[in-house]
Amino acid sequence: MTEVTGKRQNISSGGPWESIVGYSRAVRVGPHIHVAGYPYAQAVQALRTIEAALHKAGATLEHVVRTRTFVTDIKDWEHVGRAHGEFFRKILPAATMVEVSALIDPQMLVEIEADAYVPD
Repeated sequence: MTEVTGKRQNISSGGPWESIVGYSRAVRVGPHIHVAGYPYAQAVQALRTIEAALHKAGATLEHVVRTRTFVTDIKDWEHVGRAHGEFFRKILPAATMVEVSALIDPQMLVEIEADAYVPD
């Protein structure tokens, strides 16, 4: 589901938490796109979700300039990093990975955010 209000485009993945918590999978305002996105398999799925949200907003992974990765156990950095590399090895956005005490669902081990820039 995509909702456009003025110059703001909210993009939903249809996930159950979006309406409960009150957030969008991605938001595009002008040339800027902000995407919120789980070890390896969860990271791949999060990155695929980000990629799909970007496409709905008229962008691609090549437009990503920054990613932020949150892991519940920093020991998983290699698995998560490998997944990130599979998507961004040639794009090379600025990237940060930090350990957090928990995510909203105990089964979630990684959360990934991406910021993209799409010139008008």
